[in-house]
Amino acid sequence: MHRWHKRRQKFRALLQRDDCSFPASVYDPVSVRIAENLGFEVGIFGGSIASLTVLGAPDIILLTLSELADQAMRISRASELPVLVDADHGYGNALNTMRCVQELEAAGVAGLSVEDTELPAATAGGGRRLVSLAEGVGKMKAALSARADPDLVIAARTSASIITDARDAATRMQAYEEAGVDALFLYGVKDITDLETIARATTLPIILGSAPRSVKEPEVLAANRVKICLRGHQPFAAATQAIYDTLRRLKAGEDPKQLPNLASVSLMETVSRAGDYEHWAAQFLDADG
Repeated sequence: MHRWHKRRQKFRALLQRDDCSFPASVYDPVSVRIAENLGFEVGIFGGSIASLTVLGAPDIILLTLSELADQAMRISRASELPVLVDADHGYGNALNTMRCVQELEAAGVAGLSVEDTELPAATAGGGRRLVSLAEGVGKMKAALSARADPDLVIAARTSASIITDARDAATRMQAYEEAGVDALFLYGVKDITDLETIARATTLPIILGSAPRSVKEPEVLAANRVKICLRGHQPFAAATQAIYDTLRRLKAGEDPKQLPNLASVSLMETVSRAGDYEHWAAQFLDADG
């Protein structure tokens, strides 16, 4: 069995459960190990967080596919946690989307989402636009065609609810379901009625992104087949604030030994898997040199 199969099967199982999972936002080997150690069942590597992690740039599609895949591989190697990766628009047209799926599959991701937004933005300040339905269907079919491991989850993502309306989102999701995708990723659902409209028109498991709190109530999620519900990317923001505060204190001359909120030696050893390396060193290194 391929080394990535187990996590992909776990991810597929989550999509078939009756309850909803809330993923950990992860972005590097340390964050994904923390999420796994704390008992999260799934992670999400968002496009905006990928751009910040690799480039320190906003989410305006400056990141390249190779940069995304490289970071996804670092995350995959560090943990057994299934991770869903935001592949944005597939990094180009349908043929680029095929390459995107191949690279992310090789990087060990459990699933990826491809959206039908026109990216990068064509004009300044004009907001995002959707590609045609035909182009969107072509991308989803191309993504499925490029998949070598049938356990890899491919989710069709749309922001149509906030760009056009829920009826358009439902039409698009119906078409992508007919194309053969494994799940539907809804971003920007405005209210419960919008979610219900899309859920009634489709049958696949739903992944829910940005939405009001009322939409994310447990009974609403359960009634509308939402199997994964995102809650934002607070860990990266928290880490950024912690680094800022620590460096500010050091610059002001504070004693490094008196700094608050530093990870303990024990935690650092845990996230670095120090015990594993000690074991391997004892097992494989020649003590006599």
